[in-house]
Amino acid sequence: MRNHMAAGWFYSPEQIARYFATRLTSLKPPKTKLRNPIHVLSDLDRHQWFMFSVGFLGWTWDAFDFFTVSLCVTEIAAEFNTTNSAVSWGITITLMLRSVGAIVFGSLSDRYGRKWILITNLFLFIVFELASGFAQSLPQFLGVRALYGIAMGGLYGPAAATALEDLPYDARGLLSGVYQGGYSTGYLLAAIFYRALVPTTPHEWRSLFWFGAGPPVLIIAYRWWLPETNASQLIRAESVAAMARRQDSGITAVSSAKSWLRDVRISLRENWFLFVYMIVLMTGFNSVSHGSQDLYPTFLKNEVELGPTYVTVISVIGQLGALIGGTVVGYVSTFFGRRLSMITCCILGASVLPAYILPKSLSLIASAFVLQFFVGGVWGPIPIHLSELSPPAIRSTAVGLTYQLGNLASSAAATIQATIGERFPLPPKDGMKRYDYGKVIAIFLAAVWVYMIIFLFFGPEMSPEERAEYGAEANEIERMRKAGVSLAEIGAERAKLVAQGDESPRPAPSEKPADIEHIE
Repeated sequence: MRNHMAAGWFYSPEQIARYFATRLTSLKPPKTKLRNPIHVLSDLDRHQWFMFSVGFLGWTWDAFDFFTVSLCVTEIAAEFNTTNSAVSWGITITLMLRSVGAIVFGSLSDRYGRKWILITNLFLFIVFELASGFAQSLPQFLGVRALYGIAMGGLYGPAAATALEDLPYDARGLLSGVYQGGYSTGYLLAAIFYRALVPTTPHEWRSLFWFGAGPPVLIIAYRWWLPETNASQLIRAESVAAMARRQDSGITAVSSAKSWLRDVRISLRENWFLFVYMIVLMTGFNSVSHGSQDLYPTFLKNEVELGPTYVTVISVIGQLGALIGGTVVGYVSTFFGRRLSMITCCILGASVLPAYILPKSLSLIASAFVLQFFVGGVWGPIPIHLSELSPPAIRSTAVGLTYQLGNLASSAAATIQATIGERFPLPPKDGMKRYDYGKVIAIFLAAVWVYMIIFLFFGPEMSPEERAEYGAEANEIERMRKAGVSLAEIGAERAKLVAQGDESPRPAPSEKPADIEHIE
């Protein structure tokens, strides 16, 4: 999305006034023609399917490893003779340090490509999942989960870029929802293997963590076999060609690094306020997912008094709802618009919240499916929405960092819910302390849904005109690649056009209809 600050460091008063005057009209659906999803998916070639699948698998196992703690809070607390709220710090500290990983691995991914950074993150998953299972005390466990948080935070940006940036433009909305559904798929798999391993093996919760270290070996082998993404190679080729035009001497590692840092500095200077908005938005999105999911298994076991089998069934059905919701809403957001689709999910999700908490029976199966449908639905357009808002030079860093800083801001959700819940005790049963976690989850989620509606309504979005232009450019690059033009040649030609002024990354402001979304 083009973003121009007319006042230099910020937007001019005229820009601000025009922007707020168009917030309501900008929600008008673009009504982009929705192609049959089967036909959309048939446009993908083998390379694009491979790239999407390996990014999806990496993100899925990222979520699996994270939810191993959420599902085992009560078992870990019992073994270490501590409280549920103390163990929930294993969730909080992971979320807090994910932003560190996003900065480190996201910047490396933008600088050196997606492939080896993704492989490095997956290798670290193996190490830290094994170490989590061998922890002999709560401090050891929390220390390992802190280190795991850095690796987890570093994976989202490279995995999203790997999955989405080589896709045909028409497929990006649909597969953005499918990709984000990897989070739900990871939760679903974690819930299934929780039931299969924790109650049935001698090492109980430790078995789940040890199992979690296995599949990343296969994902690493799969990613090793595949090449770098075309988009990453194209960005690098364009950068090298532009650098060569700016200097007569040969290109060295130092000059290449300086050129990359220059592009990063310019992108940050011109988009800093947009980055702040994306972080604020992601705070709400992460709060609604963690607020509805992290403590919910504890609520089912402690307050509703369900056994492992029914906890697993409800968790699995809920995540199936999230997976379907993300796919459906990601697809229809191309027709209705990203923001309008997400705002609608917020309103409908808030309306079914009482049914998610009040019943104390197996009717929660249906409630979990419906509410998680809207939680997954509101997340469905987010990967492509963040990508459309982010500057290409630092897309992996921007998407990963804003997502993870939002996680940092929402990292205490589970601990806050568990701690406040302990202020509302229920009658104990069979010597087990019980708390009204449902009341706290309901109040927390209601506040978060309202927060998200406000910031989505007042936030930016790529306009239909920009989206059409961006899509045409992406499709032309894909046409040239399939016609046999090398990525290096395409990158050199794009650098030449930019240098000649035929393709400006930020055109001068012009008179535009009031409903166009450009921040110019």
